[in-house]
Amino acid sequence: MSNDPELEQEKQTVSRRTMLAGGAGIAALSATQLVSGCASSSNNAVAGSTTEAIRKVPGAPFDSFRDYIEAIEAHGLVLRLPRIDQDAYELAALMYRLTDEYGWYEAPCIIAEEIKIDGKWVKGPVIVNHMGHWFTEAITFGVELVPDDGVATYRKTMKKLEGMLVDGEYPKIAPVEVAREEAACKEFVLRGEDIDLTRFAFIQSNPADSRRYVNTGSSFTYGPVIGKNFGTYRCELRGPRLLGFNPEPNQTAWRTLMAAKERGEKSVRISIALGLDPVIWTISSSRIVNRMSKEQVDELAIAGGMRGEPVKVVRSETNDHMVPASAEMIIEGEVPLDDLMPEGPFGEMYGYLGDKRETNFIVNVLAVTHRKNPWILNQFTGATRGYATAPTAVLFNTSLRRLVPNLIELHSPVDATGLTYVRIKKTEPGEGLKAGQRLASIIPIYKVVIVVDEDVDVLDTQQVNHAIGSRWMPKTATKLVENVRAMGLDPSRDADGKVSKIVIDATKQWPEENGPEVFPRLNRTLLEELAPESFELVDRKWGAIIKRKSRTFGPVSG
Repeated sequence: MSNDPELEQEKQTVSRRTMLAGGAGIAALSATQLVSGCASSSNNAVAGSTTEAIRKVPGAPFDSFRDYIEAIEAHGLVLRLPRIDQDAYELAALMYRLTDEYGWYEAPCIIAEEIKIDGKWVKGPVIVNHMGHWFTEAITFGVELVPDDGVATYRKTMKKLEGMLVDGEYPKIAPVEVAREEAACKEFVLRGEDIDLTRFAFIQSNPADSRRYVNTGSSFTYGPVIGKNFGTYRCELRGPRLLGFNPEPNQTAWRTLMAAKERGEKSVRISIALGLDPVIWTISSSRIVNRMSKEQVDELAIAGGMRGEPVKVVRSETNDHMVPASAEMIIEGEVPLDDLMPEGPFGEMYGYLGDKRETNFIVNVLAVTHRKNPWILNQFTGATRGYATAPTAVLFNTSLRRLVPNLIELHSPVDATGLTYVRIKKTEPGEGLKAGQRLASIIPIYKVVIVVDEDVDVLDTQQVNHAIGSRWMPKTATKLVENVRAMGLDPSRDADGKVSKIVIDATKQWPEENGPEVFPRLNRTLLEELAPESFELVDRKWGAIIKRKSRTFGPVSG
């Protein structure tokens, strides 16, 4: 028995309802499978009521972050906890344990109703891993789920997104401005001494981080050449009205600030939006928008196009930035261009502690607007999936075919940053190395590029590993790419910010590549061809027993 009464209370709370109990304890995603010979009548009733509950929750496109969370919770993808002690880094350890158990693509979202920060219980909720599960992408874009099959569901989502593309780009629908009285983010308006960001449930994610962080803010900036931009940049919580601000060199916000400094400006106004709908959040956090051309881009218009309806926006209090009206919170401030402070370190995307910056930008906070009891999203960077990856994957698959004509698809596993799997339709000797080298030379994050044949599913790491072990010839099917620009956060980069890369051609090697005259065929392929009824027989007789069910989660309460 522990001497800590608070710990004992939490143990008893959790023991009263298993962490795998989703709502009534039945997987909504498997409702169609529950109506089977082995399901009881009570189970059938629960399945029906759960499915009905899903029908009643908001659907895509989501008007707000809260609507989206309600939807994924109805699908059993949320573990809701009454209290988490982040002074003991309980939330961080819990997130690691969940990804240890379920992997990055099936771990649940966590909602902590209250969280302990600096010795005090702070009202939340704090939400983490809100887009970790495969199914969250389909829910975001209104795609029907394939029960118990995250990969198949993800592919359905990709197919829908491919259908959206017009000339290789997502469509645009311009945002619409609403009156401030209609904007949920304006329920409360704070200025001056009334602002105290430290009283909100922003946490220190890891014990080695320098401080608490606002790490899911979408920072809105503007420059006369670059135009409008919003992107996700970490913000160190330095005081009630002071943030550190970390746009990496060559990121759009950094270029905006540098351009303003070159024009002789002393400061740049900024608005940081928190708690956004999943489409806006994904655009903020990924490479959906093409910033290679000089043409200005309205990213909120792209969000509208992907949503199928315009984003509602409202003008900021202290600047002209138009921000999502449904946001949980807007932090408005001024970035002085000559007043820098140390910032970091912070646990970053590769899963390692990032560098401490001896000088970095700051934000002097001028106003904060927020909903009543704002929901705080935290990202455990480098430990969880942060946003929907299908939109970027679809764009890359489409645009990079200009460089690699026989490209079928790419996949960069989020749990192994730096790795990329490339699936091609091989038509000639040397094509695997050529394809991999082209991609490694232009995409900084592609450090280990593994090229496979069209019969290998790049979303299945087991199949990729099998191809490496059985098809790769290291002596002749390997290419080193040396002295290339590294990702800024890559912990292996040298003092000049460079790395080397490797291309592994794990396609079947042809005779011209010193491969066999005839490559043996896979046993499974032969089974499928010579005994095609065998799998149908097994699925019919034993499918209900062997089929892996999706795990669902729900509230843990007293």
